[in-house]
Amino acid sequence: MTHLKVGDKAPNFEGVDENGNTIKLKDFKGKKLALFFYPKDNTPTCTVEACNLRDNYDDLKENGYELLGVSPDSSKKHTNFIEKYELPFPLLADTERTTMEAYGVWGPKKFMGRTFDGVHRVTFVIDEKGKIEKVIEKVKAKIHSAQIME
Repeated sequence: MTHLKVGDKAPNFEGVDENGNTIKLKDFKGKKLALFFYPKDNTPTCTVEACNLRDNYDDLKENGYELLGVSPDSSKKHTNFIEKYELPFPLLADTERTTMEAYGVWGPKKFMGRTFDGVHRVTFVIDEKGKIEKVIEKVKAKIHSAQIME
């Protein structure tokens, strides 16, 4: 799993969101960022997680958090996911896995007795100065926004 811990400098990243905009870590300087990694758009658990964040988006914003989701899906898939569930936050298309690998969330997983490489569902809360403030390795999709704010 991830090698990063609380107090570490967050790795820089640069990627393209669902609208083709380039998003970088430095875009969030002076803001708290909840950077959440998830496996795949339109899958049951990922949808529950995204909808929990959507439903609590105003509370997250009021508490000073920006949100950015990252998965290996394409910008087009992200656009469909955002439109279908009316998600108010951007999703980064990390098709080359550079951001996922920098954060140590890409690697071996087990599912139904099978081992394969994939994205681990992990969230990093990054403070205003670019340091990791919290690492949530056991994301609970139904209450993810509460995990970020606690």
